[in-house]
Amino acid sequence: MSIEAVDFALRRRAEERDRISDDLLDLDSHPGYRLLKGARLAGETRRRWDEAQARAVTLWWLFDAYRGVLDRAQELRAGKPDLAALTGLLAGPSVELKPENVPVEKRSLLRAAGEWITLDTVVARMDAAYRDVAETVAAADDAWSALLPRLDEADVARRSAQDQLRDLDGADPDLERIGAGIDRIRAVVTADPLGAAAPDGKIGGELNGLLADLAACRGLLEQAARIRAEYGERARRLGERIAQVAEAENEARSIRDTVLVKIASPALPALPDEAAALRDRLAALDTAGGRWLELVERLTGLERAVDEALARARTATESMAGLIGRRDELRGRLEAYHAKVVRLGHAEDAALSEMYGEARALLWTAPCDLRQATVAIAAYQRAISRIGVAG
Repeated sequence: MSIEAVDFALRRRAEERDRISDDLLDLDSHPGYRLLKGARLAGETRRRWDEAQARAVTLWWLFDAYRGVLDRAQELRAGKPDLAALTGLLAGPSVELKPENVPVEKRSLLRAAGEWITLDTVVARMDAAYRDVAETVAAADDAWSALLPRLDEADVARRSAQDQLRDLDGADPDLERIGAGIDRIRAVVTADPLGAAAPDGKIGGELNGLLADLAACRGLLEQAARIRAEYGERARRLGERIAQVAEAENEARSIRDTVLVKIASPALPALPDEAAALRDRLAALDTAGGRWLELVERLTGLERAVDEALARARTATESMAGLIGRRDELRGRLEAYHAKVVRLGHAEDAALSEMYGEARALLWTAPCDLRQATVAIAAYQRAISRIGVAG
């Protein structure tokens, strides 16, 4: 190498050394690197971090060797230049890897001597080692960044739920189970982020399930707090609704008695009788004391039961009242048909008069046989239709 080429190579190598030094310091100060160094690791992360640390040791040793050769070359250039020696240092195999420094994968049982490599080879090996270490650090950091914030959010939500629970003076085994699950996942993620972020998604799926359970638990606690604030008013309204149920059931019984008198062989629905049981359930709520979580389900269940009982009583009433309505509707049809007969001038028709009398007797006799009355009116209608065609 000429003196100009030597000076150029020294400047380039010095810039390269400074850049590599900055990159190594950046790697050493990376938050993920520091976390890995300080954490008690396990599983896949422990295995890969042990490999990365071994590569980091090799990386720093190679850098020290690279820097040592460059220092010798700069010292040699500062004196009387020995171009042959400088060329050997800058372009030849000037870095010795002793047997104990050679990476395991490059060792040979048949070679007792070390290995001499060039500065370019040193840089290439440092680059490969750096990439391996940086890849492990980045993978762990990505896993932590994906899972730890979600765990932090879960902890915030859990503390909020615990505060709500203390305010309600209650206990919730579900919340304890969820908290234990979150703590366990945090321990797994902290110790083995790479295992936790495995493609099977087991940890992520389990965390999703716990977060969903936690949301449901918080919803129940919020509902319990609302019930505590609204209990007196809701209990009062429930009492009024149960009174409406009792009134509707009494009306159903009254209609049933009427139908049994006025309609023959009616097909009646089951008579509702739930008001007394609902009153007992409302009274039992007061015995729950301050167990507001328990009251959430019991109160909402009772409200639903009262609404359903009221609907059943009213439906039964409407169904039975419909039989009386059917009789009244048949009466109206019969009178309308009779008016038509008079209008057509057949009021004295003996056959029609007999049919009319039979139908009227059926409809105005208690109990009324709706089936026979319907048949009689249909026959009367057909007879009138034939007279109308003939006329």
